[in-house]
Amino acid sequence: MELEKNGVFPIEDTLEIILAFDKTGKITYMNAAARKKLEYEEGFSGKCIQDIFPNTFRSAQEGFETDCPFGNALQNLVAYRKNLTCFPVEARIVDHTETSGLYICMANDILEKEFLTKEIEQVRQEAQQAMKVKSEFVANVTHELRTPVNGILGNVRELLGEELETKVERYLRLIERCCGDMNKIINNILDFSKLEAGKFTLEPRKFNFRSMLDYVKSNHINKITEKGLGFFMTVSPQIPEYIIGDELRIVQVLGNLISNAQKFTSVGKITVEAVRTARVNDKIELFFMVKDTGIGIDAADKDKLFQSFSQVDASISRKYGGTGLGLNICKQLVELMGGRIEVESEKNRGSTFSFSVWVGISENEEEVLCEQTDYIEMPAGDVEDSSAEDIRQFGTPENLKNLKNNLSKLILCVEMENWEKAEMFMETVRTLTSGAPREIGRIALRLKMAIQKENYDKITTEFAELNNLLGT
Repeated sequence: MELEKNGVFPIEDTLEIILAFDKTGKITYMNAAARKKLEYEEGFSGKCIQDIFPNTFRSAQEGFETDCPFGNALQNLVAYRKNLTCFPVEARIVDHTETSGLYICMANDILEKEFLTKEIEQVRQEAQQAMKVKSEFVANVTHELRTPVNGILGNVRELLGEELETKVERYLRLIERCCGDMNKIINNILDFSKLEAGKFTLEPRKFNFRSMLDYVKSNHINKITEKGLGFFMTVSPQIPEYIIGDELRIVQVLGNLISNAQKFTSVGKITVEAVRTARVNDKIELFFMVKDTGIGIDAADKDKLFQSFSQVDASISRKYGGTGLGLNICKQLVELMGGRIEVESEKNRGSTFSFSVWVGISENEEEVLCEQTDYIEMPAGDVEDSSAEDIRQFGTPENLKNLKNNLSKLILCVEMENWEKAEMFMETVRTLTSGAPREIGRIALRLKMAIQKENYDKITTEFAELNNLLGT
């Protein structure tokens, strides 16, 4: 065709539907895609634009009339085939009448796109329904679990109020702890389910920031100091006395990170720091750091930490316990509070978890700025502020001092038949003797096995031999 050669039309084999029609509406050109889609492969002689788009173009004395604007803007139209069936298209119609006397229509078949859109919408609705059913199921199951667990816990605490034999009390204390752990798992599953379903809402209110930290301290200091670890907390003076935020969720994130630090640290210390890093209008950013001198994490494993139901190593859950939900929940909670959570760690050198949250400050309240940095220090008895490296290196004064302290606490727990704490101190002793001569390592291993079997005579024998070799 002459016009096509002169460049008015796109190439014949383009995938886009191309039509040309004159001022009367008569179609003068269809490319191959148009002839195939509209089923005019045998010819389109005498056809008008009204035949292709009857809902958009109407016959008139001057040829045709339409409300359709001409230009490059995309419009959703309905195209009719030769057999009068129709399909949706996205089209633009350009007016070239001043140069060539023709209008050019370029259109794309969006039938498949509409079908896929409907399919996607259906899948989305099905997924939402499945999520709703899942959330309701989790809520019902956790409720049913909580009832018997709390029933057991209540009865155990009633019994603990009476005079009991040491062995019976030890068993009841173990049941009480297991019930508490079960309730924590149930709470984690409920939180995770709500976060996944997008139904989790924050409950901000005004609260005393330092009182909150005192509460966090009181919840963790006993377990940390019993393990022979140092515990230190530093608070920036730029943080006002009262802030507005979800106190419960900040405590939850801090508590989870401190519990993990305590769980994975055998020697050294745990440090918590809180500082104010930014202010925008009546909002301030608080930045928290929880540092430990524990087992640390390989750089390659950091990405696994904040995934749901994920542990860095399968052996971690067997040795230390946990569902792998805690850090994932922390990440989502921190993001809901406008912040982010990160970790810096090195294998066997400890970890530093940091997170930020945005909180409000009262308009009428003057920020309390202390003359000196608030410093809350919670040392663990005889633990000195020496580096974890010196403590772990067998034979150093710090190492031997900590060995002596932990062995004394270990044998005291054995005498009291508190086997759970005895095993905890034994893990610390094993860590402190990891670089010791082979004979000391063997005795430490035999002592650990004796404690696990609750063999008092074997424990005292191995304990005395280990003390003799250590010269303590």
